[in-house]
Amino acid sequence: MKIQGPIQQVGGPPAGDPKPRPAPSKPQQSAPGEVRVELSALSSSLNKAEAAIAATPAVDRARVDEIRQAISEGRFKVDAERIADGLIDSVRQMLATQSGRP
Repeated sequence: MKIQGPIQQVGGPPAGDPKPRPAPSKPQQSAPGEVRVELSALSSSLNKAEAAIAATPAVDRARVDEIRQAISEGRFKVDAERIADGLIDSVRQMLATQSGRP
């Protein structure tokens, strides 16, 4: 069995990329063996955002404990209509994203 498909070189532009990309400029050398690197303000902002996201817990432990307590006490009510509406909205967003609409 022969498998055929597009092959992409590592580090190169994606196959069929219509826009040629400019060649990276040569790094400026400040001393023999040293390379000077400058990061843009956007890169710095991105690093700060990534650090903030990494520091944010993925789960709100207090909310989980609150729901767990409500379930054990029989106070937790499931709103099936709200869940269904949320699922329908999620599917609409997914379909709009796949079709290219925002």
